[in-house]
Amino acid sequence: MARLLAPRVSEGLGQQVVIDNRSGASGNIGFELAAKALPNGYTLVLGNAQLAINFSLYEKLGFHPLKDFTAVTVLTKTPNILAVHPSLPVRSIKELIALAKANPGKISYASGGSGSSLHLTVELLNTMAGVKLVHVPYRGAGPAVIALLSGEVSLAPASPLVLLPHIKSGKLRALAITSINRLPVLPDLPTVAESGLPGFEVTQWQGVLVPAGTAALIISRLSSEFVKAVRSPEVNEYLVREGALPVGSTPQESAAHLKEEVEKWAKVVKFSGARVD
Repeated sequence: MARLLAPRVSEGLGQQVVIDNRSGASGNIGFELAAKALPNGYTLVLGNAQLAINFSLYEKLGFHPLKDFTAVTVLTKTPNILAVHPSLPVRSIKELIALAKANPGKISYASGGSGSSLHLTVELLNTMAGVKLVHVPYRGAGPAVIALLSGEVSLAPASPLVLLPHIKSGKLRALAITSINRLPVLPDLPTVAESGLPGFEVTQWQGVLVPAGTAALIISRLSSEFVKAVRSPEVNEYLVREGALPVGSTPQESAAHLKEEVEKWAKVVKFSGARVD
């Protein structure tokens, strides 16, 4: 996302946007670096759902997602597909819930690791549906999907980009999409919310944030440039084709979204007992 938008934002600002990858600790290394930067508009961070999740997942963080950052814009929201191995005799979320209630603790699901957004996607389903699907963590989304393809586990959530080829080939069966609205590239696939769990929504959102204390005028300018870039026809077309939903929200809307995400995932983390050392 950063590499896609950087040239367009650079042109709009008249300044070079430099991408500095700081991986590790589920994004916490990069988040903390950005939180402690000077609030002058020259250091931004590309945040995602993990920023909201980590607040409740880790006992000690060097930053607070709401107090140490100011939201600029939510760029995109990318839902997950909930897919099952064809051997599991279900074709809808309602059938999955019914089977899980009849067989508590016997249906397994894969994720890219404990505390990941994919893990907590299914834990949110467990919470809302009152079922117990058993978590099997893997080292990344790739190995999790391989486990699902082999039948080692029965269910896994993953992005449309990862799962679509296997669904089209018949190797996996899609049950639902986790966004609140259906995806344009999968118009016949229902959402989890319309499949019996109203209000269910999980997206792998990406957004821009700056250190708290950044001037409102700077935030407004940055928001304008990023929104213009993400809504440009060529970027919009690319994102939709890849299964993402372009957003481009205002700073106020983005702040409200981040607060909702922090509160939602705090409940799911507590219910699931997920922890990361």
